[in-house]
Amino acid sequence: MNAHKDKPAKIALVDDHILLRDALASIVDTFEDCKTVLLAGNGKEFIEKLQSSTLPDLVILDLNMPQLDGYETAKWLRINYPEMHVLVLTMYDSEIALIQLLQAGVRGFLKKDIHPGELRYAIQSVMNTGYYYSHNTTGRLVNLFKNEGLRNSMLHTIILSPNELTFLKLASTDLTYKEIALHMQISPRTIDNYRDSLFIKLNVKSRVGLAIYAIKSGIVTLSY
Repeated sequence: MNAHKDKPAKIALVDDHILLRDALASIVDTFEDCKTVLLAGNGKEFIEKLQSSTLPDLVILDLNMPQLDGYETAKWLRINYPEMHVLVLTMYDSEIALIQLLQAGVRGFLKKDIHPGELRYAIQSVMNTGYYYSHNTTGRLVNLFKNEGLRNSMLHTIILSPNELTFLKLASTDLTYKEIALHMQISPRTIDNYRDSLFIKLNVKSRVGLAIYAIKSGIVTLSY
């Protein structure tokens, strides 16, 4: 890496699975051009530690975490530390996950089953060129945008507003629609509008369908 005059890239790892996070730190520290400088179990802890730690050049985020997930943390970083590169590790590579991550300013997207060599290459690529997407991810993005005639309708279907995303997460829990309305501090009628809009956007017919879509797309996990 040459972006920092051959100094090791400072890496932060944010993942609520301690074993995986520590294993990733051990792998990253074997790369001669990288050094782990910060570990955190969720976005909230990461933000708190940023105030007293050496600022990382790149943060590797888990997508699904309690107390600020990968989407929310990436959005916060885009506003507060736009120069910090973000690489997301996840088990999901759906179109909706890709679009949401791109909107949040994520510079790279990797699945958790990658080889350590690809992780190192991804870090190098993000540091040197500003981005990294796997061949599979690139192909999905190209297919998503290449047909201009379909692009607008596809984006309308795939891109969810922040409130729709929040509703979709909460609709995947055991909260009633009334409780969701209280949680989001909006009227039950607005909740009904979100539900009906998502039924159309996501081509589902029930709350169970919304939950299944959210799980398949990586928006929530079974332990959410």
